[in-house]
Amino acid sequence: MNPEAKKKLGEIAKVARGDMSQRVFAKLLGVAYTTVQAWERGDSIPDIENLAQIADKAGYTIEELLNYLGIKPQSNSSDINQIIKQIRIMPLADVAEIGRVVMDRFAAVAELPGDEAKAS
Repeated sequence: MNPEAKKKLGEIAKVARGDMSQRVFAKLLGVAYTTVQAWERGDSIPDIENLAQIADKAGYTIEELLNYLGIKPQSNSSDINQIIKQIRIMPLADVAEIGRVVMDRFAAVAELPGDEAKAS
């Protein structure tokens, strides 16, 4: 797994863990807390069983998670749910940038005459 995918997986593991401590999450999965630390740092990757549990707790199917990590080819469909899931784990600065772009788009459409705005 490439370093970028490991970094993404670490972020997803943090999302899956939520408010739980690493120790509590590790106990839930049946691994040592140092294992969870290693996953979150990108030093190691979970086995397929734990990967499936992490995916589920983060709101992904295993296939969606693998696609997101670039392990399986991404489908050509632009699935809004996939986009939303990615936004949920992005750093807040990136989410803010997306928000600014969306607001700019809304503002531009609002300035268009009635018929042009409907076509947008």
